[in-house]
Amino acid sequence: MKLTTDNIYKCLSTVIDPELNVDIVSIGLIYDVTISKLQLETGEKQKIHILMTLTTPGCPLIGIIQQMVKDSLSQIEGVDIVKDVDIELTFDPPWITDMMTEEVRAELGF
Repeated sequence: MKLTTDNIYKCLSTVIDPELNVDIVSIGLIYDVTISKLQLETGEKQKIHILMTLTTPGCPLIGIIQQMVKDSLSQIEGVDIVKDVDIELTFDPPWITDMMTEEVRAELGF
């Protein structure tokens, strides 16, 4: 799998929120995905930046979810999940149920 924004979203959609049992993309936890190119002495390197939130600021599963996000990106060719992936957690704006897809809201009864 090549490194594209669409492929990153495909990978992220395999990450299931442990509490809601729905993927984190459909829940609306992913705010933005960017790929930047860095010029190094050894050549060009691409870096993935994921801006995301959680359903609550005090979520005790933060470490698990971040690792699940990184693990999902290991399917992408040439991505070192330790060096190439930056996850930025934000609560601005705070997550609300309206951020879920319409299908997920209906499935969960919102």
